[in-house]
Amino acid sequence: METRAYLKMLVEEMHSSTAATIGADGHPQTRVIDMMLWDEKGVYFLTAKGKEFYGQLMEQGYISLSATKDGRSVSLRGKIRNIGSEKLDLIFEKNPYMQKIYPGSTRSALEVFQIYEAEGEFFDISDPSHVTRDRFVIGDGKKRQTGYFVGQGCIGCKLCYSVCPQKCIDIAGKPVVIDQNRCLHCGRCAEICPKQVIEKRQ
Repeated sequence: METRAYLKMLVEEMHSSTAATIGADGHPQTRVIDMMLWDEKGVYFLTAKGKEFYGQLMEQGYISLSATKDGRSVSLRGKIRNIGSEKLDLIFEKNPYMQKIYPGSTRSALEVFQIYEAEGEFFDISDPSHVTRDRFVIGDGKKRQTGYFVGQGCIGCKLCYSVCPQKCIDIAGKPVVIDQNRCLHCGRCAEICPKQVIEKRQ
């Protein structure tokens, strides 16, 4: 799927996500926030200016979050920017429950943040015997090549296939090829490889 499909899923189907920043003690801190809006330029959420979360966002300019529903998840990690009250009225229009939380002029306590440059991952275990994953980017975010990859020196012994939970390794040729869109990243293939030619990329 394209990036826009994953952003739509995140905002309109999953909506609530667990977001992480770094707390004053230097450790990760999480909270649940709602993803309010999406467009071609990113994803939007808001928070009150008096919250500790707001201060962390302003200082760090970065966020990591994950949302899940019915065995599917969308995760983002990337850069954010404060866009003030821009899109605030639209957010309240599309999320009418917010009008009860911040009625009338009390919405002035809120400011909107945009995730504008990020790396994303989609992971689907709704069919446990056939998981799927995909990577996508927002803006100038970089799509990293992560997972396990078989290098030269593979002897085609098929031991990796024998221990793979998803049987997502094509053993027709040498070197064998791991299907990155179905791999669980469990590492069993790398552990059993007699030639140690399966590389983990992070």
